[in-house]
Amino acid sequence: MDELPQHRVQQIVAVALSRAVLLTRATVCLTSAVVSLLVQTDGVRSALLILVLLLSTAAGVAALPRWPTLVRSPVPLLTADAVLLLVVLGLSSGGMTYFVYAAGAAALAGAALGFAAIPLWAAQTVQGLAVCAVLLDSQEVPSALAGFLLAAPPAAVLAGIGTVLAQRMLTRQMSRTVELITDAQRSAAAAERARLARELHDSVAKTLRAMSLAAVALPGSLRRQPALAEQLADVISQGATAASAEARQLIDGMRLDAPEEDFATTLQRVCALWSAETGISATATVAPVDPPVAVRYELSRIAGEALVNVQRHAAATRVGITISERGRGLVMTVRDNGRGFEVPFEADLAALQHRGHAGIVGMMERARTIGGSLTVESEPGLGTMIRVRVPVL
Repeated sequence: MDELPQHRVQQIVAVALSRAVLLTRATVCLTSAVVSLLVQTDGVRSALLILVLLLSTAAGVAALPRWPTLVRSPVPLLTADAVLLLVVLGLSSGGMTYFVYAAGAAALAGAALGFAAIPLWAAQTVQGLAVCAVLLDSQEVPSALAGFLLAAPPAAVLAGIGTVLAQRMLTRQMSRTVELITDAQRSAAAAERARLARELHDSVAKTLRAMSLAAVALPGSLRRQPALAEQLADVISQGATAASAEARQLIDGMRLDAPEEDFATTLQRVCALWSAETGISATATVAPVDPPVAVRYELSRIAGEALVNVQRHAAATRVGITISERGRGLVMTVRDNGRGFEVPFEADLAALQHRGHAGIVGMMERARTIGGSLTVESEPGLGTMIRVRVPVL
């Protein structure tokens, strides 16, 4: 994911904030207009005011997402809003609905222009004070209400300033969020590339290297040592077959884990497919856990490789896989009833590799990549148990 340009982030925030201003203003103005409709005798004006508020708000809320450039080139938007402000003034006769609408107009200008809206705020303040002067001159207004009227135009400017400050704060937060998401995706991509490189190195790459060495020696052996050349050609042929099988196994292994399904279903599916292929009973008992994707994947691969080892070496008739929670981690156990073997005393990688247990070595390395550990318990004739501990909770 590429980072969003700063102007794009500002546009997204401005659109969202402008829509919020329109909806909030409409809610308060409609409440005032409905009250006026209920208590005043001139119901026609109040009904027209409600209709204007509904239509203008619906049009603005619908237009902003469709044409987000309205907040970058806001002259049409603010011009239309200024006209509507005059319409509301005429229909409300300078009542509360007008002053609320004016505060919303100042906030909308702040969302679209930032502090460049100061001249517009000044004009709206002058207009509001003029309306206050007409009301105070034409009616006997109590002093408390007169104070409210005179405070309303400056309060609208404060609403505009508050919108600008809110926009700047939201823009900073959104920019930071975008950066975090981008960094997380880049880290995930890097981890995925490293995992794929490790998988290829542990399987296909080794086979291809052996084939390459045989291919290099083949031309020189064709005339002098035909028998050796025949062996080398056979090595290359077998290597190509093995590489194809390893690539297919690698691809199938990557498909083992489906993050959209729960982990228990994944392991049960792995066991079912393996049992159908080998005829050996395999079951999975999994606690209701949802480990991270990387942990899920490696545990699935370890379980798959353990099953392959059982098929090749154990002569078992039954295999059980269990996953349980232990403290702040998970424990996966793979137990079979096969022939077992004598585990080296230290059970280190070198000793296991030397005795031909490359599969167990690979599983240990997988466990280490997710911060876990793997132990093996086995005795001749008593089966084998592989236990993986992973700190994920």
